[in-house]
Amino acid sequence: MEKLWNGNYIKIWTGNFLIHFSFTLIVPLLPLYLNETFGASKDTIGLVLAGYSVVALMVRPLGGYLVDSFPRKTVLLICNFFFVALFIGYIAAASLTVFAVFRTLHGAPFGATTVAATTVAIDVLPSSRRSEGIGYYGLSNNLSTALGPVVAIAVLNASDRDFTLLFQLSLLLALAGLVIDASIKMPDRQPIRKASVISLDRFFLLRGWREALAISTYSFSYGVLSTYVAIYGKETLEINNGTGLFFMLFAIGLIVSRLTGAHALAKGQIHRNASMGVLTAFAGYLLFATLHHPLAYYASAFIVGLGNGHMYPAFQNMFIDLAEHDQRGTANSSILTAWDIGVGMGVLCGGVLSEHLGYGSAFYAAALVNGLGAVWYFLHVHGHFERCRLR
Repeated sequence: MEKLWNGNYIKIWTGNFLIHFSFTLIVPLLPLYLNETFGASKDTIGLVLAGYSVVALMVRPLGGYLVDSFPRKTVLLICNFFFVALFIGYIAAASLTVFAVFRTLHGAPFGATTVAATTVAIDVLPSSRRSEGIGYYGLSNNLSTALGPVVAIAVLNASDRDFTLLFQLSLLLALAGLVIDASIKMPDRQPIRKASVISLDRFFLLRGWREALAISTYSFSYGVLSTYVAIYGKETLEINNGTGLFFMLFAIGLIVSRLTGAHALAKGQIHRNASMGVLTAFAGYLLFATLHHPLAYYASAFIVGLGNGHMYPAFQNMFIDLAEHDQRGTANSSILTAWDIGVGMGVLCGGVLSEHLGYGSAFYAAALVNGLGAVWYFLHVHGHFERCRLR
């Protein structure tokens, strides 16, 4: 059997972990930062944070085109460099407007970098273990999700709520990821396309629009939950330091399901993972929305993590299997674009609903949209994938 954890795969796995760790280190606490530092209201916070996702999703399709058309490592390093550089803007921003500008711009290199990194990971995996490797690759995201909020809260508590120190730490972590990515040795075969007529299918995998719609409903719910869980816990449940534990339990659920689900994906059991994932996540969101109690608060984190950990790798394999070999970048950008659309809508709608109707309405909306996504999967995605898959 071909070796899964080869040197290049370990490097891109580690680089991706550092990229996402630098990202998750600050994301859960940004609403608190904007509220405490600039006095931003809930709907203003939603607008500021949604800009990042909007720009990221606009750039994702271009990122897919670039990694399918030019040397992937070169694209990765250029995008990663700008991702690192824009962290400086967070440190320098002296007003809400300036911070919003830098936060929004930061979405562009993040969107392109994650597309390039995922595509590079697929390229350095042995073909016989690609499905399994895709599942394990997501662990780099999950571990960063687990550690980011915990480290962030520890740093804030130790530094008397010095958010600037967090931004500086994120900058250093992202820079370390760039250095590691620069040491990757790509295969001789480069995925460079010859000049041809540019069509929409080179920017978005049109064959996967049903899958994309499904994934955006799941990320909508995650966008609501992940963005407003800290303020909700503090203001409604009087949990002042529970955000780190919440995301730790969420990540443990992700890790457990990734580890168990990877073996199923290696056997081709994509629908088993997807079905289990969408139903489990729905149960978690419903629990969070209906029971306003610390026990439900923490239990739902683990349950949603279990669901997302089964669901996302299954859908990523669907996109790859629906794409031609020279559309790997497009396939990766398509699922990430769909995810960003959902997250952005979740952040924006969650802010508006929280401001005018309270947090309960936002979390009920998250559960409802996730449930609709589960219904859509069973009615329209399952059969479509089996009819149209290329591998």
